[in-house]
Amino acid sequence: MRRATTRLDAMAKPQEKVSFGQRLKQIGLVFRFTAKQDKWFAPLATGAVLIPLALTVVAVALWGWLWLPLGILFALLCLLIVLNLRSNRAMMNAAEGQPGAAAQIMENMRGDWRVSPAVSSTTQMDMVHLVIGRPGVILLAEGNPQRVRGLLGQEKRRLAKVIGNAPLYDYVIGQDEGELPIRKLRMTLMRLPRNLSGKDVNSLDKRLKALTARPQMPKGAIPKNLRPPRGAFRQSRGR
Repeated sequence: MRRATTRLDAMAKPQEKVSFGQRLKQIGLVFRFTAKQDKWFAPLATGAVLIPLALTVVAVALWGWLWLPLGILFALLCLLIVLNLRSNRAMMNAAEGQPGAAAQIMENMRGDWRVSPAVSSTTQMDMVHLVIGRPGVILLAEGNPQRVRGLLGQEKRRLAKVIGNAPLYDYVIGQDEGELPIRKLRMTLMRLPRNLSGKDVNSLDKRLKALTARPQMPKGAIPKNLRPPRGAFRQSRGR
C-alpha cells in the first residue's frame, strides 16, 4: 500500500525544471500505470491515434502534404487528452481505500489550498485532514465511519474557537450513504462557493497554525538557576 502511494506521489506531484528526457520518462510511467489499471485505456488510446491519422491520409490525398504535420499533431493531442482523462480516473481508483489519499489529492490540486494532513488520528489509521481555502475551513475524515465522526466532532469544537465566521465544511470519505467518494472529492470542493478572499485565507491559516503549534523545549544547556538540586532525581525515584 505504501508502495502504491509513493508511485502516485511521483506521478501526481509536479516537478520544476524537468528536462525533456525526464518528461518522456514521466509520460511513459503514466502510460504504463494507466494501461495496468484501466482496461479501456489501450483501445481508446489506439482509436485516438488511428482515427486522426486515417483522416490525415484522406486530407493528404485530396489537398496535399501540407496536412500531414497537422494531422500528426492532432493525433498526438487526442492521445494526450485520452491519457489525461483515463490516468486521472486510474489514479482515483488506485487511491481509493488508501490511508491519507484524500490529503494527497488535495495537496496536488490546483489553487490555493492549505493542507494539514492527519491533524487528528487514531492507531487504527482513522484520520482527519485540515484544509484551508477560499471556501473556508474543510475537514476530511478517512477511516471507520463511527470513529472518524467522533474525531470530526472534536476538531469542530477545537476550531470553533479561532475560525470566527469562516464557513466550516466536513466530509467523510467513503462509498456508503452520506459519504463522499474519493473520486468526487476534487469536483465537490471546486464547486464550493468562494467565501473568503486571499487575505482572509492567509489570516485564517496563521491563526490555525498557531492553534496547532506545539511548544518545543529550548535548545542548549539548562540555566543553573533552573536546574533541580543535585540528588533530587534519585530521591524522587526512591519514593
